[in-house]
Amino acid sequence: MDNVERIPGLVSRLYELVAELEELFPERRFTLDGHLVGSIGEVLAKYHYGLVLLSPSREAHDARTEDGRNVQIKMTQGTKVALRGEPDYLIVLRLEPDGTAREVFNGPGHTAWEAAGRMQRNGQRSIGIASLRNLMTKVEPETTLSIDKPFPD
Repeated sequence: MDNVERIPGLVSRLYELVAELEELFPERRFTLDGHLVGSIGEVLAKYHYGLVLLSPSREAHDARTEDGRNVQIKMTQGTKVALRGEPDYLIVLRLEPDGTAREVFNGPGHTAWEAAGRMQRNGQRSIGIASLRNLMTKVEPETTLSIDKPFPD
């Protein structure tokens, strides 16, 4: 089994642990967020889109295509993502509780950047998943990154 094929089962186990922690400590939420979800998104994007990952924690881009185009990768289990700068290309994935991922947005970064909300004090602009899905319907297919290995249904 390919390492990427193991991700859904591993993530599903993480959600089970989160549910157990929340049952034990109902006064606290134990969310999967930050670097963990982001890193999962990056390795999935590398696998599915054939990307080369850049060094971690870069501000605008996380990966590069084989032909040298820069790509920012975002993964969320929530209802929005935050952008710190205008990426050349943007891939947004949604992490589902069963551990699978779904493509939300795949296109030119300026499309999402222009539709994002105003700059917050933390230097980020947010855009909702619903808005990204709507924008995706308007992205020309020739401007998306091709998927080398399709996401499971």
